Amino acid sequence: MHRKKQAPLKYYVGIDVGSASVRAALVDEFGTVVAHADQPIQIWEPQPDHYEQSSADIWAACCLVTKKVVCGVDASWIRGVGFDATCSLVVVDKQFQPLAVNCEGQNYRNVIMWMDHRAVSQVERINATQHSVLSYVGGVMSVEMQPPKLLWIKENLQESCWEKAGYFFDLPDFLSWKATGVTARSLCTVVCKWTYTSDGGWDDSFWKMIGLEDLVKDKYEKIGNHILSPGEPVGKGLTPEAAKDLGLPAGIAVAASLIDAHAGGLGVIGADVKGYNLPCENQPITSRVAMICGTSSCHMGVSETPIFVPGVWGPYFSAMVPGLWLNEGGQSATGKLIDHVVRGHVAFPELQSKAAASAHSIYTYLNSHLDLIKKSLPVGFLTVDLHVWPDFHGNRSPLTDLTLKGMVVGLTLSRGLDELALIYLATIQAIALGTRHILETMQAAGHHINTLFLCGGLSKNPLFVQMHADITGKPVVLSKEVESVLVGAAILGACASGDFASIQEATAKMGKVGRVVQPNHEHKRFYDKKYEVFLKLVEHQREYRSIMNSC
Repeated sequence: MHRKKQAPLKYYVGIDVGSASVRAALVDEFGTVVAHADQPIQIWEPQPDHYEQSSADIWAACCLVTKKVVCGVDASWIRGVGFDATCSLVVVDKQFQPLAVNCEGQNYRNVIMWMDHRAVSQVERINATQHSVLSYVGGVMSVEMQPPKLLWIKENLQESCWEKAGYFFDLPDFLSWKATGVTARSLCTVVCKWTYTSDGGWDDSFWKMIGLEDLVKDKYEKIGNHILSPGEPVGKGLTPEAAKDLGLPAGIAVAASLIDAHAGGLGVIGADVKGYNLPCENQPITSRVAMICGTSSCHMGVSETPIFVPGVWGPYFSAMVPGLWLNEGGQSATGKLIDHVVRGHVAFPELQSKAAASAHSIYTYLNSHLDLIKKSLPVGFLTVDLHVWPDFHGNRSPLTDLTLKGMVVGLTLSRGLDELALIYLATIQAIALGTRHILETMQAAGHHINTLFLCGGLSKNPLFVQMHADITGKPVVLSKEVESVLVGAAILGACASGDFASIQEATAKMGKVGRVVQPNHEHKRFYDKKYEVFLKLVEHQREYRSIMNSC
């Protein structure tokens, strides 16, 4: 836990449940993180593409980190609590006890993670229906959304789980229920991951068509028939039991939650940029894209009218910023991919020992090593003969093809630290090229984007940030508080407390610009050529797959 000097202000607690850890922050009314703490949570992988967690483990971690950040603070200063989390699926019975989402019958493993790809067959059948609700998810539903996972449970765990289930929660909504005892769902979760529409609600015909008519019979009680806007107060605030668990007074306002990426977007996209000479200054917020980059990456763009982007989720009304439509692009593996490539290289033990000896992280050391070997070249030019296609876990946007695989072109027999540094660089560039692919697709559909706002763990890596600026040709804004997701969660709590009239007002006051990274336009020709190669890679992959399928 880290704490800065505190003063008697209004404070809000933001709690963020990521893929591998839970974090909490105490944030003041100006968006400054006064204290933060984190706690790892467990992931089970019982078989390939199956990823599970425990809601009890997650809640225990929420309680631990919250108690740490509020320790020693006058409780009367704390005005509200906001949650965000990954869009994982939580299953409980009619008494709210956990139900196993696995064939082993381990009830404590009752969460199917967002990155779980077990429901491939189910999502293919859902997409084959071509139902009209699919137009709001880029035309093709992702295996990471909830309907295919629900269908998988019904088809594979009928007696042990489906028939006993009382409630299916998105993880952010489970947390607000745990805090308040109210089963209301956030508009963010149900619109983005469950096919709810803000104007028409649930579509009975969709659920019946895909074989989940059971959910219609009880007026959608199991998946939510009380919907709140993000930041709206839930029930009467913290219950006495939850207050004791979290180390807070009962009755403190609890906000309707957000998906973690959306909280990150909320924490950065509305920041005041006056004086930074950015193209988005004096432009509407629709000129900005918030990129939340951690284990995976999400690209959040808003518009005043609905824009249907092929292969990009949405448009979702009021799912992040009230009154605006949201489109969400994404890459299923980014931080996870970089880690996979680096740790799987034969030279990783050498990197590990040298980084430890220099008292640096492995990525800080790799960045320094690239500076050593570049000689007179710009660092990015080192990969002129090395190219990566980054979809090791399938393509979420804009190709919506989860069968795509990763590719590396330009390998040699060399096995040293230089080669590890180069493949690390090429992987970061591939992720940035994928971002460019998403942004160009959004712009072709009608978005007008001129500035990127980055947050999340990867935004702390200067090489990752600079490559995104150079390859997209757009300036990158980094927030003053690196923990923008936590600030976004705290903004929800601030709104629920009544201290701000709207999310927009809270975002303008609590979101702060820290640093701006400009693209190097002299490198444009090189990255344009890299982008040409990038697009050729997927063409070749599809071509050789077609050849092999003809056997």
